[in-house]
Amino acid sequence: MKFGVVTFPGSNCDQDMIDTLRDGLGCETIPLWHKDHDLKDVDMVVLPGGFSFGDYLRSGAIASFSPIMTEVKKHVDKGGYVLGVCNGFQILTETQLVPGGLLNNSSHKFICKNTYLRPSSSLSPITADLSEKSIYKIPIAHGEGRFYADDSTLQMLNDNDQIMFKYVDEFGLASSESNPNGSLQNIAGISNKKGNAMGMMPHPERAADKNLLNTDGLALFNSILNSMVRI
Repeated sequence: MKFGVVTFPGSNCDQDMIDTLRDGLGCETIPLWHKDHDLKDVDMVVLPGGFSFGDYLRSGAIASFSPIMTEVKKHVDKGGYVLGVCNGFQILTETQLVPGGLLNNSSHKFICKNTYLRPSSSLSPITADLSEKSIYKIPIAHGEGRFYADDSTLQMLNDNDQIMFKYVDEFGLASSESNPNGSLQNIAGISNKKGNAMGMMPHPERAADKNLLNTDGLALFNSILNSMVRI
């Protein structure tokens, strides 16, 4: 499987993602620049975390107009895969590849800490091999991670099994106490209806190295690899 990781001006998790995919998982992984018009035949595009273009307007808003996003939209329309993490998730909402939006954390503070996630769907590759009874410790680092959508969109997400992850506590309970940013329904990640466009606020690439004393993120990446092999 071939991955392409996009760098926007202000991205700061691009190399972390490349290292995880290339060195940690042994996958062919190439860097892509935001002005590129060629995805170089990758199977999955990854939009990494950071502060694209400084995020001075809305997080991900300016990045959504980068030339490469036109190619990413075509890629998704043809059935190709894209994963957006943190700022990448924000970019996916701004390009309407996934529904909803990300607002300022309810605390109005930047939050950097470990959170616990529980898979809520098997629709997308990143959750296809995960048990909904399992809990994964995955860190977050964001100031605008509060997922919001209107009632009809929330109903659609639930009806179509598009909610990939929810914030829970270490025992798997979704509550206001386990919700770090005020996201509606404790939503931490969603997909489009087909499951091939995936966005999540937590950073699995920061939980994929034994030197970090946390490898829970590897389960998410291995789910992608295993499900793509079956496809």
